[in-house]
Amino acid sequence: MFITDIRKEFYDVVVNQRVALLVSLDIDALCACKILQALFHCDQVQYTLVPVTGWQDLGTAFLEHKEQVKLMIKQDDDLGVPSYDDIFRDEEEESGDSGNESDGDPEPSGKRRRYEEGAVERRIERQRAKREWEARRREILFDYEQYEYHGTSAAMMIFELAWVLTKDTKDMLWWAVIGLTDQWVHDKITHMKYVTDIATLQRHVSRHNHRNEDEENSLSIDCMRISFEYDLRLALYQHWSLYESICNSSYSSCHFKLWSMHGQKKLQEFLADMGLPLKQVKQKFNSMDMSIKENLREVIEESSNKYGMKDIRIQTFGVHFGFNNRFLASDVVHAAAALLENTEKDESPGDNFIKALDCLSRSNLERLHGGIALAKKKLMAIQQTVASCICTNLILSQGPFLYCYLLEGTPDVKLFSKPMALTLLCKYLLKAFVCSTRNKRCKLLPLIMAAPMDVEKGTVLVLGIPPESDTSDKKNFFGRAFEKAAESTSSRTLHDHFDTSIIELKMEDRTKFLDALITLLS
Repeated sequence: MFITDIRKEFYDVVVNQRVALLVSLDIDALCACKILQALFHCDQVQYTLVPVTGWQDLGTAFLEHKEQVKLMIKQDDDLGVPSYDDIFRDEEEESGDSGNESDGDPEPSGKRRRYEEGAVERRIERQRAKREWEARRREILFDYEQYEYHGTSAAMMIFELAWVLTKDTKDMLWWAVIGLTDQWVHDKITHMKYVTDIATLQRHVSRHNHRNEDEENSLSIDCMRISFEYDLRLALYQHWSLYESICNSSYSSCHFKLWSMHGQKKLQEFLADMGLPLKQVKQKFNSMDMSIKENLREVIEESSNKYGMKDIRIQTFGVHFGFNNRFLASDVVHAAAALLENTEKDESPGDNFIKALDCLSRSNLERLHGGIALAKKKLMAIQQTVASCICTNLILSQGPFLYCYLLEGTPDVKLFSKPMALTLLCKYLLKAFVCSTRNKRCKLLPLIMAAPMDVEKGTVLVLGIPPESDTSDKKNFFGRAFEKAAESTSSRTLHDHFDTSIIELKMEDRTKFLDALITLLS
């Protein structure tokens, strides 16, 4: 079930035969795909990328292919993944019962009776063993499914495969950086895990920079330079105005409480403390005076410490394509996520998948800039929705958790019919609500959010996230709770997303589902 020899059991298998690679619909998986495409050239290998929408697809793959399905995870990641034999097994009836009697030469009745008694005993023993196995299987699955958490980035895993094979390139390294940054942007891993993996990638960046420093293409217009740096925790600020970035980044917006008049006034004081003219702050970053941009990070960090934002800078990586194009890893993550969940055009998820895949290539910077433009609209919609929910008191306490439901008439509500967009909104909203309320108990409560998914089908998307105060890695327990609540509510639910804390419901079943969840968690 698990890969032990990465060359023999993975690389040689993929090179020598056509395989299906199951890929989840997130940015980390996109980056892993890009590394695989570079590692296995199209003229050397045939492969099929199968986007995975949920755990049901993985279960189907296990049932159909059995031992052909292999999992590649780091030994340091204690994910507790059960083995195939612990979850699935073939129900093969023993042939001994049917062969006890012979049509041609019937046995004496006494002997046949003894055979029948032995068959009954064997059947009882098999049923007892089956019940014990089912009980053990349920126990293993409960332990495994009780919490949802993430291990090492898939892109990092595939990059280390290329490194072991001495086939790694700077492009592969950049995609591994984006995969890790996706886990941080979408809050899938702890800060300690992020810093540890950043240190691993930093060593690879130093190695590649040292290896290529004397090459002629280091001064080429097509060169690629990756750098480790401490940069601002402001979304897309180098492709936006500094003012809009501060207003639409969850870290700064929640700290200043920008949905209130007092927060807006506090932001003006913050800009004045930095000595930055409002005219400069509100124009595009590239158009700001060079004298201001030279020391901008230091000025912002100094003033941020005065206003309590001590984590305004974060360890990250940047990249230069040629001499004009510079991007942070988080910029690419936001752009790829916006393309992957684009709702402006009625295109299939497969088309969006290909476009998001294209934006990761440095030869298709136009697609990347288009993704950044979509990401700006998405972040502005999230900020406006958070402000609306806070100001209109849409967040309700349901006892064991907080709850918020976006009505159909909410602006940009279609945008939040996608998992990643709804996740960002949910985490942003919970952080904002905790900052704005005086009830300290809210820090200990998780948040469940529901948004219309398909109006024609009458479905809603429901998402649950852990409390704001929870910093553990194994933290989201809603997957198991959602499954239990759905079982007691209706059969018209679809637990078909890769993240088990997301579920689809019929509109009319939403109230019954919440009541069952309250009863379950109380």
